[in-house]
Amino acid sequence: MRTLIGALFGAFCLAAPAVAETPAAIVEDVQGKVDGIEFMDYVAPGKIIKLGPKAGVTLSYLKSCLRETITEGVVLVGAEQSTVQLGNVQRVKVPCDANAVQLSEREANQSAATTFRTMRADANRAPAKLPTIYGTAPMIQAKSGSTLVIERTDGKEPEISLPLKGNIMVAGKFFDLSKAGKSLTPGGSYLAKLGNKRYTFQVDASATASPTPIIGRLLRLE
Repeated sequence: MRTLIGALFGAFCLAAPAVAETPAAIVEDVQGKVDGIEFMDYVAPGKIIKLGPKAGVTLSYLKSCLRETITEGVVLVGAEQSTVQLGNVQRVKVPCDANAVQLSEREANQSAATTFRTMRADANRAPAKLPTIYGTAPMIQAKSGSTLVIERTDGKEPEISLPLKGNIMVAGKFFDLSKAGKSLTPGGSYLAKLGNKRYTFQVDASATASPTPIIGRLLRLE
């Protein structure tokens, strides 16, 4: 079995394309012996993951919104889904918005400016489609040591202000709003402020406070 896995690993190494380290998926869970990756790591196309006996990993793809639960075998990360040999994979498409999980700073600031221009120009006109999350407590990628401020833009709601300290950060670079006992309103539109940066987004009207896949509530602010 080890010989076969080694052969597959070598074949994957030859087949894996030389691509830029652009994240394709995020690791939502790790079970058992899995070398080279940890919870909330990003993985790029061409990454090879070897799973030990009874080991497993959950990968969520940023572009395709596919959530894969993989046990044992050898995994080759792709652009939109994985190739798995000698293991088992279960795939499910989950609600997520690629615009939210891949939002760059420039795009985010343009989104904020567009929203406010639209609101000023015509209060009766629906704003442009905002990046959407599908849980009421977003998982926010941001730098530790900064202060996160979230305010509602389409209604009255208490402002949320949270210092992002190291001891409350997940994997050192993510903040889970649910861990602070905070949540947002389904259907609401919000402005997140991080230093001098501004990010607009909305919460899907059907979002709930129950545990949901991270990919569906991920906001990459850094």
